[in-house]
Amino acid sequence: MEQVPQKIDFSGEESSTLKYWDEIKAFETSLKLSEGKPEFSFYDGPPFATGLPHYGHLLAGTIKDTVTRYAHQTGHHVERRFGWDCHGLPIEFEIDKLFGVKTKEDVLKMGIPKYNQECRNIVMKFSHEWEVVVNRIGRWIDMKNNYKTMDLNFMESVWWVFGQLYQKDLVYQGFKVMPYSIGCTTPLSNFEASSNYKDVSDPALVVSFPIVGEEDVAFLAWTTTPWTLPSNLALTVNPKMEYIKVQDVKRNKKFILAATRTSILYKKKEEFTILQTYKGSELIGTKYVPIFPYFSSEAEKGAFVVIGGDFVTDDSGTGIVHTAPAYGEDDFDACLKHGIVSRDQFKRPCLNAVDANGCFTSDITDFAGIMVKDADKDIQKHLKDNGRLINAGTIVHSYPYCWRSDSPLIYKAVGSWFVRVESIRDRLLANNDKTYWVPDFVKEKRFANWLKNATDWAVSRNRYWGTPIPLWISEDGEEVVVVSSVDELEKLSGVRVNDLHRESIDHITIPSSKGKGTLRRIEDVFDCWFESGSMPYAQQHYPFENKDKFEKIFPAHFIAEGLDQTRGWFYTLLVLSTALFDKPPFQNLIVNGLVLASDGKKMSKRLKNYPDPMEVVGKYGADALRLYLINSPVVKAEPLKFNEKGVQDIIKDVFLPWFNAYRFFVQNALRFEKANNSTFVPEIEKAFSSDNIMDKWIMASCQSLIKFVREEMAAYRLYTVLPKLVKFIEELTNWYVRLNRRRFKGATGEQDCLVSLNILYEVLMTICVAMAPFTPFFTEYMYQNLKKCLPKEKQMDSVHFVMYPEPKKEAFNTRVEEMISRMQTVIELGRAARDRRNKPIKYPLKDYMVITENQQYLEDLATLKPYILEELNIQNIVLTSDEGSFVVVTAEADNKRLGLRLKADLKKVSPLIPKLTNEQLREFQKKGEIEVAGHIITSEELKIIRNYSGDKTNAEPSGNDEVLTVLDLVVDQSLLERGLAREMINRLQRLRKSSGLMAEDAVNMFYHTKCNDLKTSIENNQNYIKEIMLFNVVFHENPASFESPFATENVSIVNDSDAQIWFTR
Repeated sequence: MEQVPQKIDFSGEESSTLKYWDEIKAFETSLKLSEGKPEFSFYDGPPFATGLPHYGHLLAGTIKDTVTRYAHQTGHHVERRFGWDCHGLPIEFEIDKLFGVKTKEDVLKMGIPKYNQECRNIVMKFSHEWEVVVNRIGRWIDMKNNYKTMDLNFMESVWWVFGQLYQKDLVYQGFKVMPYSIGCTTPLSNFEASSNYKDVSDPALVVSFPIVGEEDVAFLAWTTTPWTLPSNLALTVNPKMEYIKVQDVKRNKKFILAATRTSILYKKKEEFTILQTYKGSELIGTKYVPIFPYFSSEAEKGAFVVIGGDFVTDDSGTGIVHTAPAYGEDDFDACLKHGIVSRDQFKRPCLNAVDANGCFTSDITDFAGIMVKDADKDIQKHLKDNGRLINAGTIVHSYPYCWRSDSPLIYKAVGSWFVRVESIRDRLLANNDKTYWVPDFVKEKRFANWLKNATDWAVSRNRYWGTPIPLWISEDGEEVVVVSSVDELEKLSGVRVNDLHRESIDHITIPSSKGKGTLRRIEDVFDCWFESGSMPYAQQHYPFENKDKFEKIFPAHFIAEGLDQTRGWFYTLLVLSTALFDKPPFQNLIVNGLVLASDGKKMSKRLKNYPDPMEVVGKYGADALRLYLINSPVVKAEPLKFNEKGVQDIIKDVFLPWFNAYRFFVQNALRFEKANNSTFVPEIEKAFSSDNIMDKWIMASCQSLIKFVREEMAAYRLYTVLPKLVKFIEELTNWYVRLNRRRFKGATGEQDCLVSLNILYEVLMTICVAMAPFTPFFTEYMYQNLKKCLPKEKQMDSVHFVMYPEPKKEAFNTRVEEMISRMQTVIELGRAARDRRNKPIKYPLKDYMVITENQQYLEDLATLKPYILEELNIQNIVLTSDEGSFVVVTAEADNKRLGLRLKADLKKVSPLIPKLTNEQLREFQKKGEIEVAGHIITSEELKIIRNYSGDKTNAEPSGNDEVLTVLDLVVDQSLLERGLAREMINRLQRLRKSSGLMAEDAVNMFYHTKCNDLKTSIENNQNYIKEIMLFNVVFHENPASFESPFATENVSIVNDSDAQIWFTR
């Protein structure tokens, strides 16, 4: 092995590791090594390359990389292929901004070939940056053999998917109210529309609708969308609600509204008189006068009449809903039910009063060409001028915005091609039940609830850069041909194509087989979610290629993405796989939460409220960022407030101690080799044969950890695995290494040193391989040196080629683990007591008492007594089971938990708990439950508190529900002297370290002081100092007489600069 430097640049070492991986083609080699092993299939959701990767991408990428690395190391072949989402609004929106495109006419003027070419030009805009970032965070995935949704093979498979759905009668053309983006001039899916809500202020108007033949009486309706009033065709009441006709005293008019909604107009009862009461059902069929004349002829088709609908409530408005079927889903359904509209009326003017750009058509003569949201004020003025505006106000409410253009959405009836989802809901739910999600509440609650209410999916978009929908239709719409492949298109049209974008196929026609002339392709392209939902098949060019391969690896073993994909990719994957094969698309899924800025707000480039990811990696390394992200609540679908200090703390609390333990091992293994003129060769038998209890403990803990990690990783629970791994590194460095430092340095004999080195090597190598999927760089760095101790045939080129360790059952020892845990508890209680009373560990104290009735606990501590004495710097430990003399036991109830269960009886139970006797509480501790006022109270609801009954003036108690400790704070002369000797040891060790000395390097150590107390303390503790330092420190009267000390320092122990120390050879 090579000597390890005193300091490490984690980020710099990672760069060296990346070069090494490139040299040995590490990823490609790992795939070759695993050929023939069981397949572990993984789908990578395709991102857009029009933006740079952010922390959300790094998080999901790290989760994917961790799980797939682990799968490889547990004996699987894992193909990992990167994909790019190339079509759709994100790309088009960039081109629209670049060329000032606002309408369909602008695109046609530019020409679809040029428009699409510009889209193609920017699709891979940041692909190089993505490759750099993905590589730098240590993610192993094939980015050269990637799939792109714009590739011919991918698009052809998408055609096949659609063709299959069409053959299964799961595709239809319909007229449906959908969320519509004016900014992008296209309808959106319901799941797209639900992703971006904002609080906005809108008009809130009460409008009158006079009754035909009784014009002095008017229905009142409330609306926050005045722009929909020109297309009003009905008023809807709830048949079961109560309505009233009132005389408005101030306005001298008669109005009809819900009996419970008078507050919309009136503050006092004196402002109106009730003239008549109705059930909503009595009002149905009443005709009223239209507000605007544009579609007055619709009255002949049943419009401008009161209809019934259960969706009407009395929690806002007037209890009467102004109903414009073209601009509200409930409105459309109600009018459909009452025969006012039908689903096939694509071209009826009253349902098409707003054009593709969100402006009123020429039918709306007063407001033609005006953007609908901009027309609200003009419409309000028109209503006022014509006496139809009864009340005007504003309302702040949550309103949907386009996720891409960030412009307000409207709801608009559009002709679209739909995939039937409502008819397969039961199958969707059944297939969802076959999947395993982490965390499960996302599957059971959020996703299942979404599926239960899933509506038919509008998959067509009236756009340009996308996979064209392969439907060729006759002029009368009666003959429809769906094309499922390039070959089929050639067969039907006689034209062979090598690209499937609009500019390549829009001109292609198909002769009618029914004598209907020429069939032409519809203009629409697929919603890009249809493409990403098709990726399991399209990335393999299924069924045209790789048929056997696909069928072996479908469904995927594993996928992972963010919580925002619940209504996106997870949903579209499931819809298509269920429709095609009646199978779930994946078996296991990890859902991550969102990464937010440190203030809890969304990360924003404009606000610059987060550090650049690559700057963070440059400072601390990718491993630190990876560990920070995946060892956080975000892997349980909870949000993470990103804080750069958290990454820094990972270095300080995990990687530096881990590095120091590794360096300490190498340092002492090389010392052993030098001292014994031999080579250190690890022998697992020596590790297992050790009788040292700390050796047994660290081996047992290590093997228990491996067993735990294997069990939890099989369940994809990263949130339980990472804390355990990190905790073990802390136990290794802060407990095992620290408590055994003298053994490693040979102070207890070279044979014992060899045993301890074997133990530490075994543990370091095991944890190195175990942590490799999580922290791939640092483990590689250590492995390359540690492996040099192994025979050549056991040395692998990379730690990532080493199979994951199997737990060695012969090392399991729960008894020893319990013993050490108890020792750690009393040491930590003692440290806490010192901290509270400002007694630093450097000052020795005399007695430390441990009190518990658990005799086994005391026996365990007696076995480990030397460690407790040393760690707490105390002279004596007193172990006693005499709780009666020292302990008063009281109980504290968890009133919140008890209250939920006991309800009103809590008042009976609560006063009795403080009155429980010591005997009752001790019995409760043994049994875990106690009866109070007829109720059984459990240990989860009652906390035992152990208080010290003695004088606390010079004693500091600490405890938990099992043990009480008492630290004696009285200090005598011998303790003071030992404390000063420890301080001298500390200064000598610091000077040795700064001088570059190794632990075994023999030097002459001298000191000089004029402080008699300090000199006495050092001389009285020379044996103690030599035990720690291995060499004596000699007092000298005249430091100046030494001509060439190679290290010297003035130090402060009792007073400032009260001693001088120096070394000679």
